[in-house]
Parts: sequence; structure tokens; C-alpha cells
Amino acid sequence: QVQVVQSGGGLVQPGGSLRLSCSASGSIRVFYPMVWYRQSPEKQRESVGLITVDGRANYTDSVKGRFTLSRVNAKSSVTAYLQMNSLEPEDTAVYYCYFGQSGVGSWGQGTQVTVSS
Repeated sequence: QVQVVQSGGGLVQPGGSLRLSCSASGSIRVFYPMVWYRQSPEKQRESVGLITVDGRANYTDSVKGRFTLSRVNAKSSVTAYLQMNSLEPEDTAVYYCYFGQSGVGSWGQGTQVTVSS
């Protein structure tokens, strides 16, 4: 059984920073990528970025240069971090992490990020 638990998020002013965490544990395959998505009422769900087991990351264009992905791999757990800087109101959304690939994986519970003055 796999558990994926998110933490972080909250309310921040424009230009501020937040860090989200996502921990996968249990019967996991450590080599799976960790993918971050976000969903807001006004937009379809979009991929924010992905990080592989060896730390290679890619990002959607709208967050490049502002968001940074990292991860720590252990024998039976993976913790990924999404560092978000220079936040904009358009970044307001529920952020989800997904640990898996090829249709096999588990979702985090989601965490709200609100960027507002």
C-alpha cells in the first residue's frame, strides 16, 4: 500500500514564497517520478513540473525561473519539495502531487495555495 501525504501551502502576498512537500511511503518504487499539478476553478488541471529519481526536473513555462523541484530518496520513501518564489495571483490553485508513471501511481490529498494581497 502506498501513502502520499502533502504539506505546506497557505496564503501569501504577491511576490512571496511558499514550499510544498509531498511524501510517498509504503510499497513504493523509488524510481518513479514525482509530478506536481495544480487546479483552479478558472482553469483546467495543469502540470506544474516533474522530477525524476536522479533529480532531473522540468517545468511548465509559466513557472520556469520561479519554481524549483527537489526530492530526497530513501529505501522505502520519497519526499519531494516544490519551492515557489515570486508568487503571482495566477498561481492560486489547489496543488497536487502524483507519485507514479504509466498510469500506475497515487495522488496526494491536495493543498491550497492562495496568492493575494
